[in-house]
Amino acid sequence: MALFWILVSTFCVSCLSLVGIFVLYLKGKKPGRALMSLVALSTGAMLGNSIFHLLPEAIETGETVGLSLFQTFLIVTGAFVLSFIFEQAFSIHHCHSTSHHGSAKPSHHCHTDIKPFAHLVLWGDLIHNFIDGLIVAAAFIVSPALGLTTVLAVALHEIPQELGDFAVLVYGGYSKRRALLLNYLSATSIIFGGIVGYMLSSSFTTFAPFLLPFAAGSFLYIATSDLLPELKHEENISEAILHVVVFLLGLGMMIGFALME
Repeated sequence: MALFWILVSTFCVSCLSLVGIFVLYLKGKKPGRALMSLVALSTGAMLGNSIFHLLPEAIETGETVGLSLFQTFLIVTGAFVLSFIFEQAFSIHHCHSTSHHGSAKPSHHCHTDIKPFAHLVLWGDLIHNFIDGLIVAAAFIVSPALGLTTVLAVALHEIPQELGDFAVLVYGGYSKRRALLLNYLSATSIIFGGIVGYMLSSSFTTFAPFLLPFAAGSFLYIATSDLLPELKHEENISEAILHVVVFLLGLGMMIGFALME
């Protein structure tokens, strides 16, 4: 019975990634005001999720398997550094391919169709949702009531994050339809996480302490190194203020969810 509820609940949560359909038909090919506001929302939510949700969970689960605070933060730092290396490697590879296949000579600044941080968002979201599936499974195994409250908590913080992720993917160069599809596919990892969590419920504490800080480090990198600098390019004062407000809203929502837990 627990497996049934795990499958149903994780499937429902994965469908929240389709909230991006509401902005699927935004006019214009370039990101507009609404899209950049969603990027700001995602930045705040991603930063808050890393600091107030993933990191505390990583520290708590790490202690259960004997990981020190230093080791946990070492994994966080490693994920941050690996994200930087991945982004650099992707940029170099893409620019190298462009210079060989393009008709024009390569310039000092390589402009790609898909920005590297868009790929990082997908991988980070895939890991994050997989971990959510593990958490949901563990909660349902304990009791149905705990499982339902956990799913509700996951769903509440997934809505703004998934909407923001969709906006970031579009801003990163994906078409709106492709961004919606890829965002949904990455969200389905919560279903696999639920299945794995159910099958390996007794071993949950052996791998969660490593996945949680890795996801935290990845999201910290994306938020601070990729998204925040993009928001700083706004020259219109009113738009810049709006982005700050929306950024703080996303951050505040994650803090609020943390306080309710």
